[in-house]
Amino acid sequence: MAQNGTTANGVDEGIPAMPFPQPVKVQDIKYTKLFINNEWHTSIKGRTFPTFNPATGFKICDVEEGDKADVDKAVEAAKVAGERGSPWRKMDVSSRGRLLQKLADLMERDRSLLATMETMDTGKPFLHSFFIDLDGSIKTLRYYAGWADKIHGKTMPVDDNFMCFTKHEPVGVCGAIIPWNFPLMMFMWKIAPALCCGNTVVIKPAEQTPLTALHVGSLIKEAGFPPGVVNIVPGFGPTAGAAIASHIGVDKVAFTGSTEVGQLIKEAAAKSNLKRVTLELGGKNPCIVFADSDLQLAVEETQKGVFFNQGQCCTAASRVFVEESIYEEFVRHSIESAKNIIIGDPMDPRTSHGPQIDQKQFDKILELIESGKKEGAKLEFGGVAIEDTGLFLQPTIFSGVKDHMRIAREEIFGPVQCIFSFKSKKEVIERANSTKYGLVAAVFTKSMDRALSVSSALDTGTVWVNCYNALHAQCPFGGYKMSGNGRELGEYALAEYSEVKAVTIKLSETL
Repeated sequence: MAQNGTTANGVDEGIPAMPFPQPVKVQDIKYTKLFINNEWHTSIKGRTFPTFNPATGFKICDVEEGDKADVDKAVEAAKVAGERGSPWRKMDVSSRGRLLQKLADLMERDRSLLATMETMDTGKPFLHSFFIDLDGSIKTLRYYAGWADKIHGKTMPVDDNFMCFTKHEPVGVCGAIIPWNFPLMMFMWKIAPALCCGNTVVIKPAEQTPLTALHVGSLIKEAGFPPGVVNIVPGFGPTAGAAIASHIGVDKVAFTGSTEVGQLIKEAAAKSNLKRVTLELGGKNPCIVFADSDLQLAVEETQKGVFFNQGQCCTAASRVFVEESIYEEFVRHSIESAKNIIIGDPMDPRTSHGPQIDQKQFDKILELIESGKKEGAKLEFGGVAIEDTGLFLQPTIFSGVKDHMRIAREEIFGPVQCIFSFKSKKEVIERANSTKYGLVAAVFTKSMDRALSVSSALDTGTVWVNCYNALHAQCPFGGYKMSGNGRELGEYALAEYSEVKAVTIKLSETL
């Protein structure tokens, strides 16, 4: 997902001409332990787990595996760091902003290393990591650094002889559970607004991709954040993740991932201490291409939207509805465009398509592709694994897709484009909204009236017009329906990490 100033989702737009930045040679991974109280710890049970390079299948290193006991330790550190009278709570708000700016500076310094590690751990092309993930992460930090001294309450007139004002206070200890598809960017989406508002954090990176989160732990300490303000506990969802969601000492939890796991987290939050919950979950996102649109632009944007990051995006453009009169031409151009996608070594600057994250995801995608063929969709392109190359899949295009098919209803989370046809605006809006999800949508048309009317009718948290994946730190992001609760990014995210206190004063004298 592109962020801050680039509407493209690939390498072609917004990336300067050669020479490209180059990956750095990583001999050893320095940070593999739990980061608690600004110190590196082995797990209490002494367990580790391996992390693998999905492009090669080779193990990168072993990482300490945290579970409930380690989460308890991290929560206690975060609680102490956030107590009234602590260095973090006494720190003036401008200084909080300066610490976030310092962390952004350190990430700029280590940008090539972080991008290399992100590519090693996820398999995404290095240039995507460098220009999209790192750029978005750094800009998110700088954006919230600017907000640190601008969060304030209001005064309001009330009846009788009283004065009333509000103030915004930290929620407390915030748990965060982040996914494997954008590990570093999601880390920043969680910690930047939380720290900006004065909270402390316990964060669990995905077990598939813990490396950049742990490296950032070292930068947090170097930047000068007090001990316990940010704690990082790598581990597995059913153990470390569940412990965060159900922990009585965690005041708020933020999660990005599947809808099924999001439901479990909300249940655990309710049963423990009714902690606040922010969820950014799945999507089955409609793109509507009208006959008056710029056809080539629509082909490029919808295809980048579905194939970017190997299709492993909650925002993937997985349902493309094309007006009947241009349907065949759109399909033909989409096939030609897909042929130009370069699959290969993610460290090679020419590569635009890397491997899937792991065997489980790889097998799930192939199984859904087979279901599409069996249910009668026409396989126009791809649909097969690249032989002898592990977890690489050819970008796949289906035409003639019907709404009842599994590939039309289920989140594939892989490089599979499903192209539907439609006849009328009313029909396509009903079909676009006929899903349990409501994350994002896109409309392609030259008519501003149509763009505004259709975007108003779509049941999604975001609608892009004549673009896709145009995400910015200043703009809120989140879903309707089973795509989640709450908002990330922008000023709206501050409300997720703040408590509003009303103070009412009885005035004894009158004029």
